[in-house]
Amino acid sequence: MILLKSPSEIVKMRAANRIVAELLDAFVPMIKAGVNTLELDEYATKYITQRGGRPAFKGYTVSGLPPFPAAICASVNEGIVHGIPSAKTILEDGDIIGIDVGVELDGYFGDGARTYGVGSISQAAQKLLDVTKTALQLGIEAAQPNARVGDISHAIQSYVRSQGFYCADNLTGHGIGRALHEDPQIPNIGQAGRGPRLKAGMTIAIEPMVNIGTNRVKERGWEFFTADGSLSAHFEHTIHISASGPEILTVAGENQ
Repeated sequence: MILLKSPSEIVKMRAANRIVAELLDAFVPMIKAGVNTLELDEYATKYITQRGGRPAFKGYTVSGLPPFPAAICASVNEGIVHGIPSAKTILEDGDIIGIDVGVELDGYFGDGARTYGVGSISQAAQKLLDVTKTALQLGIEAAQPNARVGDISHAIQSYVRSQGFYCADNLTGHGIGRALHEDPQIPNIGQAGRGPRLKAGMTIAIEPMVNIGTNRVKERGWEFFTADGSLSAHFEHTIHISASGPEILTVAGENQ
C-alpha cells in the first residue's frame, strides 16, 4: 500500500532527513587516505544520537541474514551498496566510497547517500560520480504529480546508458515514511508511462547505483559488488512529491 503523508508528517520527515544531509556534509573533510570505515561509522552513530535520532540501519533485518551491524553502509570502489564498515577497510588515495545513511527521528525516517572521492581520483571515476549524480537529479525532475514510477526509472536508465555506464541489476529505490522501506519500489530501469501513479503527498527515496563495466552484481551476505570488479557509485535523495513538484528533503538546515 502506498501511503500519502499529511503536512504535519512532512514536517517530521524534513527533520529526520536534515540529519542525514548534515551528516553526509560532515563526512566531506573526513574522507581521506588512512581513515578506516569503522571510524566513519562510529562518528555517524554519535552524530545521529546527539541530535536525538536513531541510526535506522543498525539492527535492520531481512530474511536469511543477521541484523545489519552498523549505522552506515560504506561501499568502496567495486562495492555497490550495503558495505559493512570495518577497521580493516582503510581508505587509500584514488578510492571512491559510497556512504548510505538512514535516520529515524520521532517515528519518521530519512535516507540518503553520496559517493566521495578519496584524494585525487581518476578521470573515469570522476565521470562515474558526475553521471550518477546527474542521473539522480533527472530522476527527481521526473517525479511529478500524476507521472508514473516508470518515468523516474526511464529518466535514470536512459541517461546512464547514454553515458556508456550501467544501472546495477535489481537494486532499487523505495517509498519511505513511518518505515524505512515502504511501497512503491523505485527501480532505476523501466519504461516511461508504466508503474504506479505518483501523487502529491508521496515520499520516496530515489537512488541510482551506477557501474562502469557491467549491470551484473554479486552478493556476499549484506554486501553487493560489481560482478566484474569495476567501480560503482551511489547517490540518493529522499523527496516529497508536492502538488507543485518534487521537494528534496535530504538537504542541510540552512537550505530548508
